[in-house]
Amino acid sequence: MFIIRSIILLALLFQSVFSIEKRVILEPHQAFQPSFSKTQDAINFKLGLGQDIYLYDDKLKVFITKPSKIEITQDLNIPEAVPYEEWMVQFDNLDINIPISLLKSKIDSNNYEIEVKFQGCSKAGLCYAPMSEKYTLDLVGFGDTNNSVVKTDVQKEKSVETKEETQALNETDEIANLLKGGSFFVILGFFFLAGLGLSLTPCIFPMIPILSSIIVKAGNESEITPARGFFLSFVYVISMALAYTIAGVVAGVFGANLQVALQNPYVLVVFAGIFVALAFSMFGYFKLELPQSIQNKITKTTDGKEKQGVAGIAIMGFLSALIVGPCVAAPLAGALVYIGQTGDAVLGGAALFVMSMGMGVPLLLIGLGAGKYMPKPGGWMDSVSKIFGIVMLGVAVWMLDRVLDPIYVMWLWALLLLATAIYLKIYQHILAQLITVVIFIYGVSLMVGALSGATNPLKPYSMFTSSKGVVLQQKALDFKYIKNLKELEDAIKASSKPVMLDFYADWCVSCKELEAITFKDPAVIEKLKGFTLLKADVTKNTDDDKALQAKFGVVGPPALIFWDENNKEVKSSQIVGYKNPKDFLEIVNKNF
Repeated sequence: MFIIRSIILLALLFQSVFSIEKRVILEPHQAFQPSFSKTQDAINFKLGLGQDIYLYDDKLKVFITKPSKIEITQDLNIPEAVPYEEWMVQFDNLDINIPISLLKSKIDSNNYEIEVKFQGCSKAGLCYAPMSEKYTLDLVGFGDTNNSVVKTDVQKEKSVETKEETQALNETDEIANLLKGGSFFVILGFFFLAGLGLSLTPCIFPMIPILSSIIVKAGNESEITPARGFFLSFVYVISMALAYTIAGVVAGVFGANLQVALQNPYVLVVFAGIFVALAFSMFGYFKLELPQSIQNKITKTTDGKEKQGVAGIAIMGFLSALIVGPCVAAPLAGALVYIGQTGDAVLGGAALFVMSMGMGVPLLLIGLGAGKYMPKPGGWMDSVSKIFGIVMLGVAVWMLDRVLDPIYVMWLWALLLLATAIYLKIYQHILAQLITVVIFIYGVSLMVGALSGATNPLKPYSMFTSSKGVVLQQKALDFKYIKNLKELEDAIKASSKPVMLDFYADWCVSCKELEAITFKDPAVIEKLKGFTLLKADVTKNTDDDKALQAKFGVVGPPALIFWDENNKEVKSSQIVGYKNPKDFLEIVNKNF
């Protein structure tokens, strides 16, 4: 409970520092409630605004769209706008009368289509996409309620919306609803199991060599017992869990995603440099440790020199969670949606913390096993430390893959493998020699591939797959990139097929897993041939990127959004996180 209370206090601290009011982010249908009605001599348009919602005055437009398009905004009695920040806006509900006589004066017809366009934002910091509502009016027999024929697109859209609400919820919404209605301990149990599942994904893999190297380094200085190994792992894991929880609570309450912020190229390069420094430390070139003055204070407060490394391990665990393994999956997204909608950082934060501890179970087992099976310190530990130093260099290259051009990353992998082979050559054991030969051959292959212009370390000879020197193109999905909400809306309207939008980022491990495995599967490719495929690259996390994600409640990539052939979003098919080909097809086949 101490950890949970600390999280709550941190959330309150953030709230007081930034002076941000806790506001609920409304769905578009909650923020804007339009309706048309008719009287004997006018059409009335009302637009109800949700709490803390306002309209941009210059985006409020009224048109006659049929039989021809004419703007009539200036001819109507629209409430006067008021200044807010740098804009003129409307804070009050709208009530606009459109006289029939005005329509007749513009165009003499018995049939009209009226369109009202508007766009608004929430004071909480979210801006909604431009919206429009249409009203179709037949004036034949107008005034005679038995003969008048009045149809509105608003009514049609509401019926579609009602139908959509009866559809099955997507995975993220189901988890958010579980938090709203489940018992406290059932919820925590579910999230712990979800964390165990996430521990088998690439999100956690880079942390295994980091923790292993920490334990090996500690073994050079003192004997590692099972209790000692478990303690070191526990410090690392609980720091990792605390980082995930704080980042999640901040994202849910304030809408600021710390994980995304820390994927800045400069941050990644600095952190990669830290891993390089750790590697050279393990090679024995120097010793990384806190200044002696700080060590002395730690020794006095902990009454034991063996605890001096705890602070460093905690820092490494905290940073590893935010920088090395950013991962968005349905349980995480569900918890953030719940926090954002209800403002309940206590239950949401507790769920995230328990999920993170579930993710850390393999790391705890590594610490326990290292303490149980690791022999006593000796000369052999120097060799193991150097091998983990090579692994640390591999982690650094893996991180730079998000920043550097692929051809440079190819060179780095080639040089690292060749250097590793040369180092391992000193060992006379037959197994070590075999490994050395394999690593050397692969390193040479990568170097040849880099010289030929290949960029995929798993396919170093791709440039030689054709006798003409042209790469044979593997069947792949053809995505069109969109940059903002306007481009997305235009692409959806122009499509006569179902649409899939893929949220992607260069630093997203699961995004690359989705591309390399799921989107290369023949059955998936065949299924998606009948779709218009769109991709939003949110690597830079620009304002347009944030608006796109906010529009669909996406807390981070990967996320897949679907529309049917009638341009209606199919919310029950929304996918968050990595799905293998089988699970992906199972979800998509339910609605398409």
